[in-house]
Amino acid sequence: MAPGPLLLLALWALAAPARPGPAGDGGWRLGGPAVAEEERCTVERRADLTYTEFVQHYAFLRPVILQGLTDNSKFRALCSRERLLASFGERVVRLSTANTYSYRKVDLPFQEYVEQLLHPQDPTSLGNDTLYFFGDNNFTEWASLFRHYSPPPFGLLDTTPAYSFGIAGAGSGVPFHWHGPGYSEVIYGRKRWFLYPPEKTPEFHPNKTTLAWLRDTYSALAPHARPLECTVRAGEVLYFPDRWWHATLNLDTSVFISTFLG
Repeated sequence: MAPGPLLLLALWALAAPARPGPAGDGGWRLGGPAVAEEERCTVERRADLTYTEFVQHYAFLRPVILQGLTDNSKFRALCSRERLLASFGERVVRLSTANTYSYRKVDLPFQEYVEQLLHPQDPTSLGNDTLYFFGDNNFTEWASLFRHYSPPPFGLLDTTPAYSFGIAGAGSGVPFHWHGPGYSEVIYGRKRWFLYPPEKTPEFHPNKTTLAWLRDTYSALAPHARPLECTVRAGEVLYFPDRWWHATLNLDTSVFISTFLG
């Protein structure tokens, strides 16, 4: 499910009490998580990674969480609820269904969606009943925001980076899918990731949400059948290699940006 060089804006709501996040919540109500973090993170965290180490040990082999390689404090400030509504409130965003293969589309003004139509993730909802914005708007419409973002410094040969931006509520997420390599940085909130290598197809239903998968399938998996998993926090960046299966679950209202290496 590759987004191409367009904009990703996954929009859901959170109806839980507000609490400050690690870098402040930016006016997005972080609230209590729909589920807990994993018992043990099985993705390495690296704060001192060199490009040589990245290429030798991670770029084509396994995911890694990067810490402290860039400073996106200015971009984070621009992603506050108030500033995004002021800058982009009248823009129309296109929503897609949150299943492995997205089909249905709905167009809505960004402000109307944020202020009136956001709702918490229903654990019983199917993926095709959950709407989010994914790659259907012209990148240039949000260029004034993206020019302030500093992407991870490690590129791959013969690839071109493309940004995708998202805002998602607790309990929301995208079920298992795969595409080319890329990065995902959390700006506010926390995002829990589940990852399998290309040769190990996960057990999942393409129209069930990640929340339903966690409840119905994950708990029954034998230890050797479980995915690599970790919760990525504000200021951290997850790298995933080419064709790795992955699913996401937002534990708080999460603002995030991905850099796809197409």
